[in-house]
Amino acid sequence: MNRLLFLILLFFQGVTLNLYAQNTNQKPNFVIILADDLGYADVGFNGSKQIRTPNIDALAKQGVQCTQAYVSAPVCGPSRAGLMTGRNQVNFGFDNNPIVDLPQFDENYVGVPVEEVTIADRLATLGYTNGLIGKWHLGEADQFHPTKRGFHEFWGYRGGGHNYFSTNKKGKGYKSSIESNYKEPQPITYITDDKGDECVDFIKRHKKDPFFLFASFNAPHAPMQATDADLALYEDIKDEKRRTYAAMIHRLDVNVGRIIKELKKQKVYDNTVIVFFSDNGGPCDHNASINAPYNGQKGILLEGGIRVPFVISYPKHLENGQYDLPVSSLDLAPTFVALAGGKTTAEDKLDGVNIYPYITKEIKGNPHETMMWRFTISAGIRKGNWKLIRLPDRLPLLFNLDKDPSEQNDVAAENRDLVIEMLKELGDWDVSSPQMLYMEGNRWRREQVDLYDAEYKLTQPETSTKEIK
Repeated sequence: MNRLLFLILLFFQGVTLNLYAQNTNQKPNFVIILADDLGYADVGFNGSKQIRTPNIDALAKQGVQCTQAYVSAPVCGPSRAGLMTGRNQVNFGFDNNPIVDLPQFDENYVGVPVEEVTIADRLATLGYTNGLIGKWHLGEADQFHPTKRGFHEFWGYRGGGHNYFSTNKKGKGYKSSIESNYKEPQPITYITDDKGDECVDFIKRHKKDPFFLFASFNAPHAPMQATDADLALYEDIKDEKRRTYAAMIHRLDVNVGRIIKELKKQKVYDNTVIVFFSDNGGPCDHNASINAPYNGQKGILLEGGIRVPFVISYPKHLENGQYDLPVSSLDLAPTFVALAGGKTTAEDKLDGVNIYPYITKEIKGNPHETMMWRFTISAGIRKGNWKLIRLPDRLPLLFNLDKDPSEQNDVAAENRDLVIEMLKELGDWDVSSPQMLYMEGNRWRREQVDLYDAEYKLTQPETSTKEIK
């Protein structure tokens, strides 16, 4: 009898240990929460006192704030193409926003080439269930569809934006249809909330699987539309556009909170890597965003166009803190694959690197000694703390970001040899890259040149007077 009891206890102990091992060794989940056209200065953890973002700030406080985080382009489409592939999109011809507004370009080539491997493709081969909720913007032709690029589930729209309400109250906005391959799409209420609903539902349904959720919000991208209740929270902001923008960010923050709350409720939060950032800098002239203390905005290569708020959280392994060396959205693909137990090789030709060992201080040094950008009329290179921008209508601009992070003092004239060296490296990359797949209309070219001469707010606005609970 004692022997039988011993064997029974040993059996249950083995089962318990096995279950424990499955739980503790489970691959991490991944959640990317991507804002659209969010200003660097317009979240609390970057110093905003006018726009309150308590849920995003809580994530930042718990995770690691990357103070020198960049995207690979200053506009939505190319930036997202780099994020999805881990490759600088210039290296496969995706230089521009995927807009078919010129007759010489075929829409069947206006998207991320089907030969490119996405982060979702890579995670799918490692056993992940992948879901995209919201904005795609990487090609509208059927061969570019998210469900053909590694995502098992898609609820959203193929284009670059969407009205926030079911009927547009002001202006033309966007009229993209909502698609879903797993349900009949519900009528739109307020699309930021609708996306939050779908993200919460995805987590509930896939809590037992290792999953990758791409929560691709369009807030606070135009059209500028907010609920009356959210507008009332910011009634003290006199500028109507800025007030609407603040209200749209509030609703985004609420839904970030809902995603985190659901991860905790389903007991998967501690084992989930969450990354929050914006796809590019704020377009100050369009949505009243502020990129302080950085000069510039969406569409150009000054810091305000490509340097973004960025937080990475992995409660089970990452201590909260701050990381002050350059990182890129290109890094997420190789980082996620490595954390999922996979490998990338030189044959993948990734421009991003696995930044996890850098953030944890396992590896010392700069993950990106050199970074390069190209977008329509401008190209740029950062080498160490030096940054050069090449424009068509003037001599190159050179800034020392260590001494002049707001890019107020062009020091090209005093550093001629460095300018020549950096121009040479940038030019070699430029002429070695493949032909562009398509181009946007030329009206944007004039606007982008003019944006380099505009004045931008380099300080935070005064504190808003009304408290949000």
